[in-house]
Amino acid sequence: MKANKKYILIFALGLLFLTQGKAQQIPHFSQFWFNEYLLNPAFAGTKPYYQAKSNNRYQWVGVDDSPKTFILSGFGPERKKDMGYGAQVFSDVTGPTSRLGFYGSYAYNLRIKDDIRISMGLSLGLLQFKIDGSQIIWHDQGDLYGDAVYVEYLPDADFGTMVYAENWHGGIVAKQLFNYKLKFNDVDALGFNRLKTHFIAHGAYRYDFNDDWSAEAFAQIKMMLPAPIQLDLGARAIWKKMAWAGLSWRTMDAVSIMIGYEYEEQISFGYSYDITTSKLNQATTGTHEIMIGFKFSKIKKSSEKSKF
Repeated sequence: MKANKKYILIFALGLLFLTQGKAQQIPHFSQFWFNEYLLNPAFAGTKPYYQAKSNNRYQWVGVDDSPKTFILSGFGPERKKDMGYGAQVFSDVTGPTSRLGFYGSYAYNLRIKDDIRISMGLSLGLLQFKIDGSQIIWHDQGDLYGDAVYVEYLPDADFGTMVYAENWHGGIVAKQLFNYKLKFNDVDALGFNRLKTHFIAHGAYRYDFNDDWSAEAFAQIKMMLPAPIQLDLGARAIWKKMAWAGLSWRTMDAVSIMIGYEYEEQISFGYSYDITTSKLNQATTGTHEIMIGFKFSKIKKSSEKSKF
């Protein structure tokens, strides 16, 4: 039974660390450009109001026990100083494995020249990793280890910086700075069970044609060795700052179709559908992602605060 127990954990840890596509360990969102705070903690405090956003991703629909990720975040500025705060809680479930995390963030930004500013942000958090053995059933019923639940808690940290102005931004962030190893009762998982630092470079630019129409291009590059570098490129058209539609492309994985609407510059809704371009397209009908956001009243009146 000890041998079977070890094989089950190896299988489950493989799911836990290798199901986010191309061996990425952190959750991915096609609409990363619309909730910048999830991308980089340096975004906290760069706008004159607080906002709350919920991102919900249903990956590879049609595949049994496919990944499902849910994140709730809130962030905004300090009333009188050039700094900001934020927090997020997320749940990432793939079959018998799951991750639950909570982060709190602090960011400080300052003026460089004219409307150009720089911001730096730090997030500290706690992660819970869990494997539910009762959901793992092998073809050989003698391999069933139904009552085993393994839980591990680890601290984590992210650090990011960026330069931004009214219609553009660019930055870099390092996620999972603490490269801790999951032990799960001292079972060796063949090297799958170590958190690795991810580096993400990102940027966006918006061009206003007139009072009614704008266009925005965005990109991010994700790197975690030895996994392949992942590139996301996309653009959207915006009508009267209310409705938008766009496309994005992710290397070796998917093409995304996106639409959204913002009501009274306060309540926003976004939806994306990923068309899988990898070999998984034979088993899945695609990926759905829903974003809901809410902006609160401005608490800063300074004209020095840039908007994206």
